[in-house]
Amino acid sequence: MDFRLFHYFLTLADTLHYGRASERCHVSSSTLSRAIRQLEDTLATTLFERDNRHVTLTRQGLQFQRYARDALEQWDSIKRTLADDTARLTGSISIYCSVTASYSFLYTLLSDFRLCYPGIEFRLHTGDPANAMTRVLSGDDDMAITPRPRTPPPTLAFKSLTRSPLLFIAPDEPPAWLPAAPESSTADQWRDVPMILSEAGLSREYADTWFKALGISPRIYAQVAGHEAIVSMVGLGFGIGVVPRIVLDNSPLADRVRVLHVKPELPHYDVGLCVLNRRLKRPRLQALWNAVSEHRPRNT
Repeated sequence: MDFRLFHYFLTLADTLHYGRASERCHVSSSTLSRAIRQLEDTLATTLFERDNRHVTLTRQGLQFQRYARDALEQWDSIKRTLADDTARLTGSISIYCSVTASYSFLYTLLSDFRLCYPGIEFRLHTGDPANAMTRVLSGDDDMAITPRPRTPPPTLAFKSLTRSPLLFIAPDEPPAWLPAAPESSTADQWRDVPMILSEAGLSREYADTWFKALGISPRIYAQVAGHEAIVSMVGLGFGIGVVPRIVLDNSPLADRVRVLHVKPELPHYDVGLCVLNRRLKRPRLQALWNAVSEHRPRNT
């Protein structure tokens, strides 16, 4: 129901003057006239008698005036009631994310929300981002902060929070096996380089695709659950790793590694919040989902 039509009708019924009514409604006289005609067509009756000098309510218009006033009062009442109920939302929301995501996003995500909905409790589980969507799909957690997959499952809703490039990182002290010219990568340069990669997940998929494009398989030194440990192992000189920029920027060991400017570059990570579509019917989850502002990357 478009309650603007009710508002326009009641204003005209009070003023009985199109010019004054349109000014009060902040619309043009032609817009007001179209709205009244639309209302009359919907009701299949005439609400106003008009001539060049006067506007008067018909008998049907007087009946509808009483109904419209009651309807708007009830509409305002239910809006206030629902707003009060929303403010009193209770229950818990479980969120899964990596350690990096927990301090990169959660404070901003939850600080204002907690002020609006103090009755909602949060349960936080941290771990490998490769497991995030599985935990949401299985119902172990309500929501997760996770990289957007290449093909998201249709049962999941996803809101982007940020985009972060994937980087090749190497020990700060250059080892003998470091590629001599990573900006023009070749199979010979990378064939014997020890690699420290995620066990699974999007970064591993992108790394495997990158090496496949070179025509070789990576020489795996270690496979790690979670990106934070990759920075540690690279800092110790065990190999070259692949991590999102957001992990490196938040790592206390960032000064022990350096970024390799490798060509071709790896794709960006699109990091966001995901939830099962059907769970958005739960008011507390819908409230948090609505509170999240989606990141819109600029065209490049």
